[in-house]
Formats: sequence, C-alpha cells, structure tokens
Amino acid sequence: MTNPTLRWCVAAGAALTMGALAACSGGTPEPGEDGNASEGSTTAEIAFWDPYPQHAEGSAWDAHVKSCAPEGSTIVRTSAPQTDLFNQLTTAVKEGGAPDVVLLDNPMMPEAVGAGMLATAEQAGIDTGGVDENLMGPGVVDGTAYGVPFGSNALGLYYNADLLAEAGVDPASVTDWDSLNAALAQVVADGGKGITFSGVTGEEGVFQFLPWFWGAGADLSDISSDEAVAAGQLLSNWIGEGLAPKSAATDNQSAAWDLFLTGEYAFAENGSWFAAAAAEANFEVGVIPIPAMDGGVAPVPTGGEFAVAPIQNENASDHYANASAVIACLTEGEAAFQTNETLGYLSAKPDVRAEQAAQSPLWEPWVAAVEGAQGRTTDLGSEYVDASASLSGAIQAALNAAGDQAAVEAAFQDAGGF
Repeated sequence: MTNPTLRWCVAAGAALTMGALAACSGGTPEPGEDGNASEGSTTAEIAFWDPYPQHAEGSAWDAHVKSCAPEGSTIVRTSAPQTDLFNQLTTAVKEGGAPDVVLLDNPMMPEAVGAGMLATAEQAGIDTGGVDENLMGPGVVDGTAYGVPFGSNALGLYYNADLLAEAGVDPASVTDWDSLNAALAQVVADGGKGITFSGVTGEEGVFQFLPWFWGAGADLSDISSDEAVAAGQLLSNWIGEGLAPKSAATDNQSAAWDLFLTGEYAFAENGSWFAAAAAEANFEVGVIPIPAMDGGVAPVPTGGEFAVAPIQNENASDHYANASAVIACLTEGEAAFQTNETLGYLSAKPDVRAEQAAQSPLWEPWVAAVEGAQGRTTDLGSEYVDASASLSGAIQAALNAAGDQAAVEAAFQDAGGF
C-alpha cells in the first residue's frame, strides 16, 4: 500500500492559493504561503478523537489529520480502542465536554443517535454528497443523516496460491460452500491446513460471521432460522473436521492473519486492510469473493467509521464550524484519496475509489465487495446491538461444539429473534 506524504489539504469551496494547490497534490507549501486546510472558527484547539491508537503521534495519519486544522487553530488528536472511545464520548457529552470530531465504527451509529450524542449532518454542516448509499446506510437513522463515512473495508477469501497448486486445487472452482469444503478437504489430505478466520467473542467475530450468515439467506431479525443454523454448522464443522484451527474461537482478525502468513493454511477469511501485507508475503497470495451457500457472492458487512460531530452544549456553532471544516478536509477533493490510502480503506465515494483502483492493482479485487456490502444496522437500527450480542453467543457455542449438530442448532435457537 502506498502512503504518499500529504501535509496539507483544502476543503471544497475554500480559496486555493498557489501554496495550497501545490500541497493538495502532495507538495509542501513554501514558507509564507497559505497551506491551511479549511475555514472554521479560530478556536485555538480542535479536539479530534479516533479509534486508531496504532497510528501514533508523528505517523502519516497523525500528520494528515493535524494538517486539516483551520487557520488559527490546532488539532489535538486523541486515540482509543473503539469501545473505550464510545464510552468516553458518552461521558463527555453528558458532562458538556464533547470533542469537535469523533470517528465512530459504523454499527455504533444508531446507538449513538438514540442516546442523543450526535448532531445531524445538516445541523453541523457536514456534506454527505457523493457517498454510496449502502455505505451511508448505517448513518441514516429515521431518514436523517448523521456524519459521513470517509471510506470502507471489506472481507474476502485470501488464498495461498502455492499451497493450492500443490494440492491440485483451482481457486476459481470455489463458487459455493460445497466447492469450498471440497477444496479445504483436498488441501488437508495433501498435508496442508485449511482456513483461518476470527470467531472471537464480540463484534469482530460477528463481522467475520455475517458473510456466511447472509450467504445462507439468514436475516438478523431471526437468528434462530434454519439458514442461520446452517451458517453456524458450516464453521463448526470446519473445526470438528480439522479444517480450521480450534483457536478460531478466540482469534481476532490479526491473529487469524498471522496464522495465514505462516504459509501453512490454504485460505484466510480476512479484510481488505491486509491487501498490502498480502503482497509482501513469502508466498503468492490471491483473493476471491466469499461464496454464498448455493453459489454466487455472499454479501459482506460494511466496514469503516463515520466522521461525526457530537452534540455541544456551549458555543455549538463554533464547534460545528470546526467539525465540518475538518471533516470536509478529510473526505473531499485530493485529501479523500490520502485519507483512505493512509488507513488502508477504499473510499466511500466512487470517483475516489476508482482512482485508488487505477493507481494500485491491490484494490481491484475489493471494489465489488465494497460496492455490494450491507450495513449491519441498516435493518435493525439500534436493536442491532442486542442482535449482535446474541449472535456472538451463538457463534461461540457453535465453534466450541466442533461439529455437534444438536449443539449448534440449540445455540442458534436460544439466540432468538429481533
């Protein structure tokens, strides 16, 4: 993945000086030239919270965010894991000390809206134009938009081309669950290992399970359906038959990826954010879509965060002006490309996404997955939180059942409906 350095950006509609024009193409303004990102208030500090503690101070992401401070202001960036960030935001809003901008994981949007934590996009002056409808979906609650997604990621099936070739498996033959199971069995019979995935408790495991769940025809409103049971049985059987590691029940996505990088496994269900790492593996890696049960491509859940403006109790207009300016800087024009390349996302806007794919072949296999992805909360709204928790419990029980059909069925029936 390329990470070109971009130190400055210009929000749409702002005046473009010669220095700013040079900066938005990747250059650095000359001393004395105006390189400020956008027009907000002249508040000394703008509080910006994100869920990327891995991008430390001084990193490309940190520099990119801070370059978007309006003239006369500086951005103070704070990072924490997503759940911690949400809890901290809840407290900050109640106490009247909310930050100006927060990046929230998209399935958290309805809950945050329901708790009265977010300003509407219109209220804060956030432009939502040009964003794909499916990616915007989680941020639209009761017909009203809150914030904007800047990019998305998706899930697919990475494969070890060398291992498949040795076992005589053509990855193009994997078009449904039966053909996938046959490929896994053939690799294992040849002395290799099958597939890695993350089944860890919580949203991360649910995120990875949903393509199989939706690919079976299941719906989140009825986790006890026969289709839901079939998806649980598929993954449970993999463990019971030795086609997937028992650690899948506790592996997060990074741990599952590390197992794949050993070169011992034929497939790995994982995200587009590992595309660059896949290109640097010591074996040839390819990508195919996750197959639906009876053929075709399974829908994958939309990944990525929304840039939002929290509700403010005092000087709201100043906070919202700053929020809209910073968010515009990160999501519009040339800077939108840099935002997504730095984070390893595909843009939520088709024109930027097309530019990314044109400049890097790494992205080509992922464009269709992002464009066909489904929002996790689009149908259930704030009820998704409870549905996800129930589904997570069923997944854990199914994986620990290691192929026991009665146990898997009971786990999903106990999860109920919403």
